[in-house]
Amino acid sequence: GDTNPSGKMPYTYPRHQAELTTYDYRVSEEMDKMEGAYDYDAVVSVQWPFGYGLSYTTFKYDNLRCSHSEFGVNDNLIFAIDVTNTGNCTGKEVVMLFSRDMVASLTPDNRRLRAFEKVELKPGETKTVTLPIKASDLAFVDYDGKWVLEKGKFRMQAGTSVMDIACNDTYKWTTPNK
Repeated sequence: GDTNPSGKMPYTYPRHQAELTTYDYRVSEEMDKMEGAYDYDAVVSVQWPFGYGLSYTTFKYDNLRCSHSEFGVNDNLIFAIDVTNTGNCTGKEVVMLFSRDMVASLTPDNRRLRAFEKVELKPGETKTVTLPIKASDLAFVDYDGKWVLEKGKFRMQAGTSVMDIACNDTYKWTTPNK
Protein backbone atom coordinates (compact mmCIF):
# COMPACT_ATOMS: atom_id res chain seq x y z
CA GLY A 1 0.00 0.00 0.00
CA ASP A 2 2.95 2.42 -0.20
CA THR A 3 2.19 3.17 -3.84
CA ASN A 4 -1.24 3.66 -5.38
CA PRO A 5 -1.39 1.92 -8.81
CA SER A 6 -2.86 3.94 -11.64
CA GLY A 7 -2.34 1.79 -14.73
CA LYS A 8 -5.18 1.03 -17.11
CA MET A 9 -5.71 -1.93 -19.45
CA PRO A 10 -4.40 -0.97 -22.93
CA TYR A 11 -6.66 -3.56 -24.58
CA THR A 12 -9.80 -5.57 -23.82
CA TYR A 13 -9.00 -8.85 -22.07
CA PRO A 14 -11.34 -11.68 -23.17
CA ARG A 15 -13.48 -13.68 -20.73
CA HIS A 16 -13.00 -16.93 -22.64
CA GLN A 17 -10.17 -18.39 -24.69
CA ALA A 18 -10.16 -17.40 -28.39
CA GLU A 19 -12.67 -14.55 -27.88
CA LEU A 20 -10.94 -11.42 -29.09
CA THR A 21 -13.00 -8.27 -28.85
CA THR A 22 -11.68 -4.75 -29.34
CA TYR A 23 -12.99 -1.91 -27.17
CA ASP A 24 -14.52 -0.20 -30.21
CA TYR A 25 -16.76 -3.11 -31.24
CA ARG A 26 -19.92 -2.55 -33.28
CA VAL A 27 -23.35 -2.47 -31.65
CA SER A 28 -24.26 -5.53 -33.73
CA GLU A 29 -21.48 -7.50 -31.98
CA GLU A 30 -22.89 -7.13 -28.46
CA MET A 31 -23.36 -10.42 -26.62
CA ASP A 32 -24.92 -9.99 -23.17
CA LYS A 33 -28.53 -8.92 -22.58
CA MET A 34 -29.59 -9.15 -26.24
CA GLU A 35 -33.29 -9.92 -26.16
CA GLY A 36 -35.47 -9.45 -29.21
CA ALA A 37 -34.78 -6.20 -31.05
CA TYR A 38 -31.53 -4.28 -30.55
CA ASP A 39 -30.78 -3.53 -26.92
CA TYR A 40 -28.50 -0.48 -27.01
CA ASP A 41 -27.60 -1.03 -23.34
CA ALA A 42 -26.18 -4.47 -24.09
CA VAL A 43 -22.51 -5.14 -23.39
CA VAL A 44 -19.83 -7.45 -24.72
CA SER A 45 -18.89 -10.20 -22.28
CA VAL A 46 -15.23 -9.56 -21.35
CA GLN A 47 -13.03 -10.23 -18.34
CA TRP A 48 -11.58 -6.71 -18.15
CA PRO A 49 -12.55 -3.93 -20.57
CA PHE A 50 -10.19 -1.45 -22.19
CA GLY A 51 -9.30 1.22 -19.63
CA TYR A 52 -9.99 -0.99 -16.60
CA GLY A 53 -7.72 -0.42 -13.61
CA LEU A 54 -7.60 -0.71 -9.83
CA SER A 55 -6.82 1.97 -7.29
CA TYR A 56 -6.84 2.44 -3.52
CA THR A 57 -9.03 5.51 -4.00
CA THR A 58 -12.15 6.47 -5.97
CA PHE A 59 -12.88 9.26 -8.41
CA LYS A 60 -16.05 11.14 -9.32
CA TYR A 61 -16.66 12.76 -12.72
CA ASP A 62 -18.97 15.78 -13.04
CA ASN A 63 -19.98 18.54 -15.40
CA LEU A 64 -18.78 17.37 -18.83
CA ARG A 65 -18.97 20.34 -21.17
CA CYS A 66 -17.83 21.31 -24.66
CA SER A 67 -16.88 24.58 -26.33
CA HIS A 68 -19.41 23.82 -29.11
CA SER A 69 -22.86 22.22 -29.04
CA GLU A 70 -22.85 22.25 -32.87
CA PHE A 71 -19.72 22.14 -34.97
CA GLY A 72 -18.24 22.01 -38.46
CA VAL A 73 -15.25 20.11 -39.83
CA ASN A 74 -12.75 22.94 -39.17
CA ASP A 75 -13.74 23.53 -35.55
CA ASN A 76 -11.57 22.65 -32.59
CA LEU A 77 -13.63 21.10 -29.81
CA ILE A 78 -12.49 21.63 -26.23
CA PHE A 79 -14.03 19.31 -23.65
CA ALA A 80 -13.72 19.94 -19.93
CA ILE A 81 -14.66 17.67 -17.02
CA ASP A 82 -14.37 18.08 -13.26
CA VAL A 83 -12.69 15.10 -11.58
CA THR A 84 -12.73 14.70 -7.77
CA ASN A 85 -10.77 12.27 -5.62
CA THR A 86 -13.49 10.95 -3.29
CA GLY A 87 -11.21 8.49 -1.47
CA ASN A 88 -8.78 8.72 1.42
CA CYS A 89 -5.42 8.63 -0.38
CA THR A 90 -3.68 10.45 -3.20
CA GLY A 91 -4.23 8.83 -6.58
CA LYS A 92 -3.69 9.24 -10.30
CA GLU A 93 -6.56 8.86 -12.73
CA VAL A 94 -6.48 8.52 -16.51
CA VAL A 95 -9.35 10.68 -17.76
CA MET A 96 -10.50 9.25 -21.11
CA LEU A 97 -12.83 10.94 -23.60
CA PHE A 98 -14.84 8.57 -25.83
CA SER A 99 -17.14 9.35 -28.76
CA ARG A 100 -19.98 7.47 -30.38
CA ASP A 101 -21.54 8.41 -33.70
CA MET A 102 -25.23 7.83 -32.99
CA VAL A 103 -26.26 7.40 -36.65
CA ALA A 104 -23.89 6.85 -39.56
CA SER A 105 -23.97 5.52 -43.12
CA LEU A 106 -21.75 2.64 -41.88
CA THR A 107 -22.41 0.74 -38.67
CA PRO A 108 -20.64 3.01 -36.17
CA ASP A 109 -18.29 1.89 -33.42
CA ASN A 110 -19.82 1.51 -29.97
CA ARG A 111 -17.24 3.98 -28.69
CA ARG A 112 -13.88 5.36 -29.77
CA LEU A 113 -11.15 6.85 -27.58
CA ARG A 114 -10.53 10.44 -28.70
CA ALA A 115 -8.37 11.98 -25.97
CA PHE A 116 -6.94 11.23 -22.55
CA GLU A 117 -4.94 12.84 -19.77
CA LYS A 118 -3.54 11.53 -16.49
CA VAL A 119 -4.04 13.68 -13.38
CA GLU A 120 -2.93 13.27 -9.78
CA LEU A 121 -5.40 14.26 -7.07
CA LYS A 122 -5.11 14.48 -3.30
CA PRO A 123 -8.06 13.29 -1.17
CA GLY A 124 -11.00 15.67 -1.67
CA GLU A 125 -9.23 17.60 -4.44
CA THR A 126 -11.08 18.53 -7.64
CA LYS A 127 -9.38 19.41 -10.93
CA THR A 128 -10.86 20.48 -14.23
CA VAL A 129 -9.33 18.37 -17.00
CA THR A 130 -9.32 19.84 -20.51
CA LEU A 131 -9.33 17.49 -23.51
CA PRO A 132 -9.05 19.19 -26.93
CA ILE A 133 -9.79 17.40 -30.22
CA LYS A 134 -10.24 18.50 -33.82
CA ALA A 135 -13.77 18.01 -35.16
CA SER A 136 -12.27 16.22 -38.17
CA ASP A 137 -11.02 13.52 -35.76
CA LEU A 138 -14.66 12.35 -35.48
CA ALA A 139 -14.64 11.35 -39.16
CA PHE A 140 -14.46 7.79 -40.51
CA VAL A 141 -13.59 6.17 -43.85
CA ASP A 142 -16.73 5.53 -45.93
CA TYR A 143 -17.54 2.97 -48.65
CA ASP A 144 -15.63 5.02 -51.25
CA GLY A 145 -12.45 5.09 -49.18
CA LYS A 146 -12.89 8.80 -48.43
CA TRP A 147 -12.94 10.46 -45.05
CA VAL A 148 -16.41 11.63 -44.09
CA LEU A 149 -17.81 13.58 -41.17
CA GLU A 150 -21.57 13.20 -41.38
CA LYS A 151 -24.24 15.54 -40.15
CA GLY A 152 -25.78 14.20 -36.97
CA LYS A 153 -25.41 13.55 -33.28
CA PHE A 154 -22.33 12.35 -31.40
CA ARG A 155 -22.42 11.08 -27.84
CA MET A 156 -19.32 12.04 -25.84
CA GLN A 157 -18.39 10.31 -22.58
CA ALA A 158 -15.76 10.87 -19.89
CA GLY A 159 -16.12 8.58 -16.88
CA THR A 160 -19.82 8.47 -16.02
CA SER A 161 -20.56 11.90 -17.56
CA VAL A 162 -22.24 11.91 -20.98
CA MET A 163 -23.25 14.70 -23.36
CA ASP A 164 -24.46 15.01 -26.95
CA ILE A 165 -23.06 17.36 -29.58
CA ALA A 166 -24.06 17.73 -33.24
CA CYS A 167 -22.23 18.08 -36.52
CA ASN A 168 -24.13 20.67 -38.59
CA ASP A 169 -23.21 19.43 -42.10
CA THR A 170 -21.65 16.52 -44.01
CA TYR A 171 -18.04 16.84 -45.21
CA LYS A 172 -15.95 14.52 -47.43
CA TRP A 173 -12.27 14.65 -48.28
CA THR A 174 -9.68 12.28 -49.73
CA THR A 175 -6.43 13.14 -47.95
CA PRO A 176 -5.60 10.77 -45.08
CA ASN A 177 -4.49 13.59 -42.75
CA LYS A 178 -7.98 15.09 -42.88
